[in-house]
Amino acid sequence: MLLHAAQLVLGAVSLYFGAEWLVKGASGLALSLGLRPLVVGLTVVAYGTSAPELIVSLAAVLEGRGAVALGNAVGSNIANLGLILGVTALISPPRVAGGLIWREVPFLVGTAALVPLLLLDGGVDRLEGALLCAASIGYTVWVVRSARTSAAGGAAAGARPPEPSPDERGAFEAAREMEVDAERAGAPGGRGTLRLALIAAVGLGLLVVGGKVFVDGAVGVALGAGMSERVVGLTIVAVGTSLPELATSLIAAARGHADIAVGNVVGSNIFNVLLILGGAALVGPLAGSPGAMAVDLITLGGVTAFAAVAMRTERSIRRTEGATLLTMYTAFLVALVLAG
Repeated sequence: MLLHAAQLVLGAVSLYFGAEWLVKGASGLALSLGLRPLVVGLTVVAYGTSAPELIVSLAAVLEGRGAVALGNAVGSNIANLGLILGVTALISPPRVAGGLIWREVPFLVGTAALVPLLLLDGGVDRLEGALLCAASIGYTVWVVRSARTSAAGGAAAGARPPEPSPDERGAFEAAREMEVDAERAGAPGGRGTLRLALIAAVGLGLLVVGGKVFVDGAVGVALGAGMSERVVGLTIVAVGTSLPELATSLIAAARGHADIAVGNVVGSNIFNVLLILGGAALVGPLAGSPGAMAVDLITLGGVTAFAAVAMRTERSIRRTEGATLLTMYTAFLVALVLAG
């Protein structure tokens, strides 16, 4: 049991540093290649913060533990909204950009509703996984094009150089926050292409190794404590793989940039369904049913609907709403413990 706990901690640390180094190197490379900060923020940062979930889910499936992968995808989405967004709002209530409300929030709700539909036939098969991965690519292309069109429209509005759009500012701040966090986490500084490529490669290596160690430790702890693989995926694994989003969001909120947390959480939740769930199912079919996962799916629907309404009504998430999200997440954990 002690060995498995040590593996769990070591794996979580490797996932955290791996994600930070990967995003640092990848975002630096993208910017050095001439990509706009907007594109970097909406692609590299979004995919980078979801890398731990993807690596851990793939490792779980390859070890024949599909329940961990499925629980990780669903549990990470619940943790992102209930824990991360809830605590962020308590620290500093974030504003919600108009572009995110009309562009990403409908996808947030739609992907959450898609999960129980996928499980109606008893799981997610390889064909469904391939379709989800294709949707992830299509969604990314659409988001980048929509944001670039919005920014271009602003540029044409007047003769003077326009102010950066909310999408531009949010994406740039997100990319910069991730770079600062990465350097704080021990990633080397500098802008050389070779140096950045090496940083990204080391980060990817840490993610792969950390994912394997983390899954082994989590499963060992679960079995030793009498927990099911599904429950450990929903709790220990989900929170562990959400460490990059948690750290980034809390640091951003403490610095007065809590708005970044909203985009990170919304984007991560969408990718968790399309990319992480899809990628895991593509490697190996995932078994699950709405009946067996009733508590999980009801909680996912509840926190998603509440967060979406909060974003659309006030265009901000108040402290009372943050406290409600955190309460919902706590109630979910209690329900899991009581259900065994």
